[in-house]
Amino acid sequence: MSRPDFPIALSIAGSDPTGGAGLQLDLQVFALHGVHGSGIPTALSAQTTRGVHRTLPAFPENVREQITLLIADMKPHVVKLGMLATDDVLLAVSVALERWGLPRVVDPVLRASDGAWLLERRAHGNLCERLIAGATLVTPNLDEAEMLTGERDPERAGRLFLEMGAGAVLVKGGHADGAPDDLLLDAGGTTWLRGTRRDASPHGTGCALSAAIAARLARGEALRDAAGAAKAWVDTAIAGAVPAGGGRPLLRLSPAPEPVIG
Repeated sequence: MSRPDFPIALSIAGSDPTGGAGLQLDLQVFALHGVHGSGIPTALSAQTTRGVHRTLPAFPENVREQITLLIADMKPHVVKLGMLATDDVLLAVSVALERWGLPRVVDPVLRASDGAWLLERRAHGNLCERLIAGATLVTPNLDEAEMLTGERDPERAGRLFLEMGAGAVLVKGGHADGAPDDLLLDAGGTTWLRGTRRDASPHGTGCALSAAIAARLARGEALRDAAGAAKAWVDTAIAGAVPAGGGRPLLRLSPAPEPVIG
């Protein structure tokens, strides 16, 4: 794949005022990968490093209008989807994106680490049918994979996502016992991306991983190369995590190296 002269990635996600996850983190990750980040908020949250206190979904029609106008003016190379909050917001996003056929990385953010729901349960069917179907990549953790497929085994769950119509799936193993290995499945087969269990359990690791993959795809990297490099980059950020507040530490992010594209 050739690299665009000015790669652009669009994040459609909830706002996290700590900057440790959500839309704010996505934009940081894009910038550190040399990618211009545009962003559309789907919800405002009152949260700290200790947890989510309240969320306020955006008006669905406003989300749809922002997406429509932005893409018509400044088309991104990749769209990354995070927290969508409600079924109405999800449907507005789906309707706005369907005419463009842009590559999309779907991070199915269902619940916060403290258990707070970040996508209402009635939206799960439309998430699978309207956004996961046709996605370039979907990146559930084990809990999300089980909630959406009924399967806890990463390979069986991953194959069900492929049957839904996703081009590839990365089942994240951070919630598993033992090493936090991720399983990447696509039409070419399966690959394990090995990780190292750290003492720190920082905020925003899933957002950072899917955003890093999206940024690398926008730069022109192949999916498997992008996923492997993003995994290594996030592992380094986890190892350097810092206690910035009174709750979970934040990732220590660093600039990503330039891609090598043949």
